[in-house]
Amino acid sequence: MHEANSEAALLETGIMLGPLELRLARDESEIRAVQRLRYRVFYDEMKAKPIGSMEAEGRDFDEFDEVCDHLIVRDTKRDGDESIVGTYRLLRRSVAEKFGKFYTSGEYDISKLLAVEGELVELGRSCVDMNYRAGAAVQALLRGLGAYSNQHDIRIMFGCASLHGIDPDELARPLSYLHHHLQAPDAICPRALDDLYIDMNRLPIEEIDAIKGRSSLPPLIKGYARAGCRFGDGAVIDRQFNTTDVCVVLDMSVISDKFDKRYKKDEDAEDDDLGTGPGGA
Repeated sequence: MHEANSEAALLETGIMLGPLELRLARDESEIRAVQRLRYRVFYDEMKAKPIGSMEAEGRDFDEFDEVCDHLIVRDTKRDGDESIVGTYRLLRRSVAEKFGKFYTSGEYDISKLLAVEGELVELGRSCVDMNYRAGAAVQALLRGLGAYSNQHDIRIMFGCASLHGIDPDELARPLSYLHHHLQAPDAICPRALDDLYIDMNRLPIEEIDAIKGRSSLPPLIKGYARAGCRFGDGAVIDRQFNTTDVCVVLDMSVISDKFDKRYKKDEDAEDDDLGTGPGGA
């Protein structure tokens, strides 16, 4: 526990992992650099549709950026904006209550999560530079989530994660696998809002081979599943990002030790290529 608390405190000053630095963004210029990284990945690479002045400014931004914490990984061998190679956007319940909402509540009924006592944190805008998705940068971000959770005594992490594409029939295998094998317990299971609800039960369970079903998951969602995450009821199509979103729930009281130990190791780093998750987590 002492080690965990020490790591949490270091998120403010920075944790050095070889040439990589893991910490929270410190000022507006670093948040703008994060937004430029997100733009390069979500819009240039993944072909999301920019709105407003995003294209002209080359930044992905919204109203949540000003109130969230931004976990970042910096490559100290690179200069300027290019040095930030990974990020998560973090919004705690205590902050969201003052702000008035969570991002996820625009897609899901999260009332069951909000009924849980203690601190919650919403994960969003997960993003890693394409040259850093296999290895230490991804591991650093997940290690940072563990430290942040310890620092703020997080009870539940949640957010949206994305599957590329907006045709649920083409995503029938991964959606059905999540529905049949990894749905969150009813007591904490978010449900897609009625007017956005896409049924994830697209194939019968007997047609979902466990190994093939798991291998069909995008790397980010596969990594979450390995960490002990569970998933909400129903998917949501996000046409701006050309994705189908699912809601991720991680009960830290059940898996916190596993999470901490898992992401302080370098093993399986290549298999943990988490890629990106523009919708939320």
